[in-house]
Amino acid sequence: MARTFRGQALNTTKLLNATNPGAIEEAAAIICRGGLVAFPTETVYGLGADACNPLAVARVFEVKERPRMDPIIVHVADPESAPLYGRFPEQAAALMCRFWPGPLTLVVPKTDVVPPIVTAGLDTVAIRMPAHPAALALIRAAGRAIAAPSANVFGHVSPTEAHHVAAQLSNRIELILDGGRCAVGVESTVLSLTESVPRILRTGGVPPEALREVLGALAWSTGTQDRPEAPGQLMRHYATRTPLEILEEGDLRAKPRPGERVGLLAWVPPKEAERYAAVEVLSPSGDLREAAANLFAALHRLDSLLLERLVAHPVPEQGLGIAIMDRLRRCSAR
Repeated sequence: MARTFRGQALNTTKLLNATNPGAIEEAAAIICRGGLVAFPTETVYGLGADACNPLAVARVFEVKERPRMDPIIVHVADPESAPLYGRFPEQAAALMCRFWPGPLTLVVPKTDVVPPIVTAGLDTVAIRMPAHPAALALIRAAGRAIAAPSANVFGHVSPTEAHHVAAQLSNRIELILDGGRCAVGVESTVLSLTESVPRILRTGGVPPEALREVLGALAWSTGTQDRPEAPGQLMRHYATRTPLEILEEGDLRAKPRPGERVGLLAWVPPKEAERYAAVEVLSPSGDLREAAANLFAALHRLDSLLLERLVAHPVPEQGLGIAIMDRLRRCSAR
């Protein structure tokens, strides 16, 4: 079912190449006056607002049609500014040294400068330092942290290219900064540091194996949260409008019925490609990093073709494959 935006629409949404002279400064000025800017990160495009301006953050929820119980990640430009927004335990230093800037979000007790709307009323805050030059330049030019979920309508496939943002949020926000295609392609790993053993709340761009090299012991969040501790924990998320099913070995659902238009999301080049109305291959070489970078763009393309259904081959659940399968399972939940 199509969703109708109930907020106040803007006449235009400006699209600027992030490398254009003055583009970052213009975007920063919008953030500083309480506006919204979509900007590139290495994971997905974010929808940014001044993290300490509750009215601006409230508009992020409105524009995305996002439930207020779902917290938002605060983006900083350097580790030195992070303690302004959260209280970090000793083990955070090693994680920042290894993974920042990069796709790791740390959940820690919040400070009083963070408005409750950012954390969905929780006493913890999710903080990360993105690894994209345009994102870092924007945060520095604005002179403040930027609260940013993915720049799409809530629950739908995350955007990894500027035109994905424009297709959903044009005339809802002031500016889209085009920084090209996102290199990682899946959202950040979210790690809670609020307990004695760090706990993964969301799998993402930093694989669990890499975290164990730094931390040793590591716990996992159990199940879907009725009250999320971090973004991406709801059962149905990252969803295509076209129904998607994940296939198993020998699955009869893989074969389209006569006249049925089915799209295939394949891990590697499939033998049965001629059966399908459209095929997207995540990685011709079987590389999980390439597959992660291609995942959301491939889903966007398949979803735009007005097919009857989509089927997906599973990928190996190791490294970034864990995050890929998490997104596919949430996409297929009905």
